[in-house]
Amino acid sequence: MMKSRAPVSVIIPCFCCASTIGRAVESILSQTLLPAEIILVDDCSNDEGLTVAKLKKIQDQYQNEIKIVVLEMEENDGPGSSRNLGWRVATQPYIAFLDADDSWHPKKIEIQYGWMKSHPEAVLSGHLSKVLLKEGDLPVADNISIQKISLNSLLLSNCLPTRSVMLKAEVTERFFKGKRQAEDYLLWLQIALTGEPIFLINAPLAFSYKADFGSAGLNANLEESFLGVKDTYRKLWSAGQLSFWSYSFYIAMAYVKHLRRQALVGLRRSKA
Repeated sequence: MMKSRAPVSVIIPCFCCASTIGRAVESILSQTLLPAEIILVDDCSNDEGLTVAKLKKIQDQYQNEIKIVVLEMEENDGPGSSRNLGWRVATQPYIAFLDADDSWHPKKIEIQYGWMKSHPEAVLSGHLSKVLLKEGDLPVADNISIQKISLNSLLLSNCLPTRSVMLKAEVTERFFKGKRQAEDYLLWLQIALTGEPIFLINAPLAFSYKADFGSAGLNANLEESFLGVKDTYRKLWSAGQLSFWSYSFYIAMAYVKHLRRQALVGLRRSKA
C-alpha cells in the first residue's frame, strides 16, 4: 500500500557527501508520512564527480517511489546558497531541511507537518535533535509538548539545528549568500525579528552522527563557528535590527559560550 504524502519539499545541500547521503535519503523514505519531493543540491563538490554520480544514482534508484530533483551549483558557495537554490525550485508549500550527513526519526514529518497544518499561524518550527555516536534503537517520539520560542531565548542560543526546521515556503527571507557559518541561525533570527511566531517540538526527531561542536564537519573549527555567530549578530546590528547595547550583550554571551566549548572540547580530547 502506498504511503500518504505531505505537501513538503525536503532540501539537502551536498558537498563531498557520497558516503553519507544514502543514509539521509533512506531516513526520508522511511517516513510514516512521505514528503512530496526531495531536492538534492550539489555544492560544486571537489571529489572528481563522486557526489554528483551518487546523487544521480539515488535519483534513478528511487524514481518510482518519490520525486527526486538533482541540482548542481555553478560554484561552491556554502550550504545556505545551496538551500536557496533548492528553495527556488521547490513546488510545495512547506520546506524541510536535512543535511547530507544527518537523518530523521521515521515520524518526523508526520508529527511536525501534522502540528503545523493544525496551527497555521506557525511559519517555522523545529524540534530536538540527538547525537547517535553508535548505531542502535532510535529514541521513541512520545510525550510530545510544544513551546513558543521567545526572541530573547533564540538570540541567546540557536536551539534550532537545520535538520530540525520546517517552514512555510512563502517566507520571504533567505539564507545569506556565501555565509558558511551560522547562516541558518541568521535566517531563523531574521524570521523571528519580523514578529512571526516560532515553535519548538520537544521530541528528538532528527539525528546527527558527530558531536555538535569540536568534531568533524563545518563545526570542527570552534573559532570559525564563533566568528560565524559574531557575524550573525553584526549583520543584525548593521541592518538596524539590534541596538548597539543588545549587540554588545549577545556578543559577550557568545564569548562566554565559546570559552566554555573550548574547555569542554579540551576535556573531551584529554580523555580520548
